[in-house]
Amino acid sequence: MTWDDLDAHLDRVPGTVSAYVGRLDAPPTWTRHADAAHYAASTMKVAVLAALHRAAEAGSLELDAPVPIVNEFDSAQPGAPRFSCAQHYDNDDAVWDRLGGTAPLRWLADRMIVRSSNLATNLVIGHVGLPAVAEVWALTGARTSVTGRGIEDFAAREAGITNAVSAADLAALLGALATGATTPGRLASPAGCTAMVDVLLAQEHREDLAAGLPEGTRIAHKNGWVSGVRHGAGVVLPDDAPPYLIAVCTTTDLADGGPSGDGVEDDACRLIANVSAQVWAARHQL
Repeated sequence: MTWDDLDAHLDRVPGTVSAYVGRLDAPPTWTRHADAAHYAASTMKVAVLAALHRAAEAGSLELDAPVPIVNEFDSAQPGAPRFSCAQHYDNDDAVWDRLGGTAPLRWLADRMIVRSSNLATNLVIGHVGLPAVAEVWALTGARTSVTGRGIEDFAAREAGITNAVSAADLAALLGALATGATTPGRLASPAGCTAMVDVLLAQEHREDLAAGLPEGTRIAHKNGWVSGVRHGAGVVLPDDAPPYLIAVCTTTDLADGGPSGDGVEDDACRLIANVSAQVWAARHQL
């Protein structure tokens, strides 16, 4: 396979397929429409995770302090009524089981990533604030990505307030976390970045990027899906080659989303897994 061959294959896919592949702290080896904007789906949760850890390091939040588990949130659209999440649209009953009780922010952040809980995400956003998430994107040099609202904030969505990402911006965000784990980074201390990478390594939704890797290969990643959208972005940690970044964003009719993404494989999942497998095969040449 050559990168031109992969591009030619993806040219035949309906919709837009974007990609960024390369080593950490190095120019990319291969990109494809890397700055194209896609609806973010759950990939924006990585920026929310970083905003939370930054707030904790600044002393404005305590990760292990219990917070109330509620299901009512302020809309990003001024003057709009408060909004709620729907449990059937979520991916993690464990958070809903605590509704009316409390849980630590650290636990909520874990569930936001490893199970992609929407309720946990909105709770974390409620404590850190959307400006803090915007600061994360700015610090990583994002040119396209924005987190303008919480999940299921339909009033904001109807007003044109959205969440968007690009493959290049997701790679930059994950690269900042991975390199910050060993050297003082832009987002958090080395210990803070290591903690975030550990959460991403524990990801339980493994239908796309991880499915293209050999069993047991370590990948710190986050995916996202809704009807018409499927993304995967991560840092792959081979035993026999340097770590590398891979981000694949698809806006395509091949992505049916499934009821929750949990073990659901649609054609978009298989497409991303195939790209991941091709990049893995070329890992020594990146």
